[in-house]
Amino acid sequence: MTKQVELLAPAGDMERLKAAIKYGANAVFLAGDSFGLRANAKNFSKDDLREAVAYSHERDIRVHVTMNVLPHDEDMVGIVDYLKFLDEIKVDALIISDPGIFALAKENTNIDLHISTQASVTNSQTVKFWHDMGAKRIILARELSFEEIKKIKANTPEDMEIECFIHGAMCISYSGRCLLSNYMTGRDANRGDCAQACRWKYTIQEENRPGEYYPIGEDENGGTFIMNSKDLCLIDEIDKLIEAGIDSFKIEGRMKTAFYVATVIRSYRQAIDAYYKGEYNEEVAQKYLKEIQKASHRHFTKAFFYNKPDETSQNYGSSSYIRTYDFIGVVKSYDEESKIAEIEQRNRFFLGDEIEIFSNSPDFYQVKIDNMKNKKGEDIEVANVPKERIFIKIDLPLREGDMVRKKIEE
Repeated sequence: MTKQVELLAPAGDMERLKAAIKYGANAVFLAGDSFGLRANAKNFSKDDLREAVAYSHERDIRVHVTMNVLPHDEDMVGIVDYLKFLDEIKVDALIISDPGIFALAKENTNIDLHISTQASVTNSQTVKFWHDMGAKRIILARELSFEEIKKIKANTPEDMEIECFIHGAMCISYSGRCLLSNYMTGRDANRGDCAQACRWKYTIQEENRPGEYYPIGEDENGGTFIMNSKDLCLIDEIDKLIEAGIDSFKIEGRMKTAFYVATVIRSYRQAIDAYYKGEYNEEVAQKYLKEIQKASHRHFTKAFFYNKPDETSQNYGSSSYIRTYDFIGVVKSYDEESKIAEIEQRNRFFLGDEIEIFSNSPDFYQVKIDNMKNKKGEDIEVANVPKERIFIKIDLPLREGDMVRKKIEE
């Protein structure tokens, strides 16, 4: 059987890691407490990392650990011990952008070394350089068109893997090398502490007219989100990338919720599986695009896929998310005899609500709640206590980890 493309999912904590695996990821990427670019994610302690690797390997899932900071000397303290620990627990890959960290990882571990998108790899000669240095995989810069990606893959040594981002947030700066956060807040984006200054609202003030603000663009509220990029979404382009020989599809989002991870990973999993069954087409792509849109999201763009982004790739009016559904709960258990589902509440819902339940299958179920009990067995009309366990009779074979959502009334 021909090797199939890997679906690589973000995992900000164990809950999200388990969601990614349940809903179809072949591999997960995550960070420990140090050396990654998401300092504000929950991230994984050493004990958490050990648990994550064991849980994943039991299910034949690879674990990639991010070490893609651009470090100063003080950031390198303890790195060799940390690398040896990751080697000991059998992490599958390290995601690295800095040559110094790369050299230390090569010297002190037997782990596959992947070159981060932060390294801005945009041509086949650079791919060859990293191949000669011993890298196993290149995560291409996001500033490449499909034609450039295809050409790079065609000129890549056979044993060098190519990974591409196919979904998630885009950065206003080249391959994430942003100075705005550091300049405006003292939080260094290249050391894992980005304040996302690109999402803020901006105006112009002329030096000799203090207090007079001039909008940048057409905004009745007196400002613009001029640097606020739309999010990448290539679910209707995966056939082209698979046929170009791309080895791994990467989903961005270690700061996202378990519901987001489940929704997005499930959609891409189903679309990829449809491709290999010969069933992938525009209708399938649009079906799962609609599913993706049921998670909180920004407007979408294809970014650099066909050409350089233009003014339509930015969202000038707002940095807020689009939400059409609420994540209201996750199934914790299901009794097949009584048909009682135990659901952990995440957002408020009511007796009589129409809800949707989805698992890692192609479709979802629609159910009306006509009974609800709390853990004392008392009938209730509203579930409004965070993480309260609610018991509902549902005539469907549910499984632990199934997600429950509700359409937001307009």
